[in-house]
This record gives sequence, structure tokens and C-alpha cells, in this order.
Amino acid sequence: RATQWLIAALNSIEPFVMNVALIDLFYAKEEWAKLRRPGAVEFVQRRLAALSKSLDSKPYLDGDRFTAGDLMMTTVLRILKHTDIVTSDKRLAAYIERCTARPAFKRAFADQLAVFEAATT
Repeated sequence: RATQWLIAALNSIEPFVMNVALIDLFYAKEEWAKLRRPGAVEFVQRRLAALSKSLDSKPYLDGDRFTAGDLMMTTVLRILKHTDIVTSDKRLAAYIERCTARPAFKRAFADQLAVFEAATT
């Protein structure tokens, strides 16, 4: 199940999250982007609503177990941290808070940043 959630994060959520992020971060001043953004947001909100429903009252995607699927899903959801698209859903906001507070998430995030920091020295 952890692998299934990892793949779901990368294939069912991330492409639509990235669509909004690209519009916001690289093309925000373009006329086509201003026209496209509402539809992109609506589509990602539908995906996030399905994710929220799957999460239901469970603390993590696989129930009480924090897995690699949660690491990946949280990382994908954080792409939109410059907006309230994800955090406007209270269940997903609480999920992100729970996941990012975990020592395993903090370690994985620190390891990821270390690669970039090493490349700058």
C-alpha cells in the first residue's frame, strides 16, 4: 500500500499540483496563464478532495502507519505551500502538519536539502 500511495502521489496528484505551481511561479503575468489558472485550480481541487476523502479520519494514508507514501504525498502537497489550495481543506492541512512534524520527514527533508547545499559549496 505504501508503494501504491507513492505512485498515486507522483501520478495522480503531482502533475496537477505542478500545473498550478508552474502557472504561479513562472507564467503568472502571461495572459494565457491568467485564463488557465482557474481551471487548473479546479482540477487539482477535485484531486485533493478525493485524496482527503481517502484519508478520512486516518492519521496517515495507510492508517496508523507513516510510510514512504506519506513522505512522497506530503512533499507533493507542499509544492503549493505558496497558496491555500491544499491547506483550505482542514483534513489535508492537519495531515501535512502531522507528517512534517515526524522525525522521519525531517530527516528525509534535511537529506534532500543537503544535496543542494553541497552543490553550492
